[in-house]
Amino acid sequence: MNSAIQSYIDQQNPGDKEICSQLVTIIDHELTEAESKVWHAHPVWFLDGNPIVGFSKQKAGIRLMFWSGIDFEEEALNVKGQKFKDASIFYNNVSEIEAKDLNRWLQKSRNIQWDYKNIVKRKGQLERLK
Repeated sequence: MNSAIQSYIDQQNPGDKEICSQLVTIIDHELTEAESKVWHAHPVWFLDGNPIVGFSKQKAGIRLMFWSGIDFEEEALNVKGQKFKDASIFYNNVSEIEAKDLNRWLQKSRNIQWDYKNIVKRKGQLERLK
């Protein structure tokens, strides 16, 4: 595991730490080709420099966000971005994580991607990569 991500997890309370650790285990197992790092203070995984999935501690719980998740057409990813193509789910207990669902979303994240890597160069406009 990336040491910066481990440090992020270590700073969480025990319940959130358990959620974060489970998320990292599943994400790292499924997205073996991804680069992971703490980006804008949160753990994020990238494919070819494009952000794919990440999580963060928020008031509502641990937010798992897929940058292109709105196009996954998954009911459980019900926190939709207003400006971009992101979709999220919140976890408050490790028992809420459905590994089968998460693996399916991670597989979709490979095949459904919007180009966030070049969003600044394109002045806020997203283009579909896959």
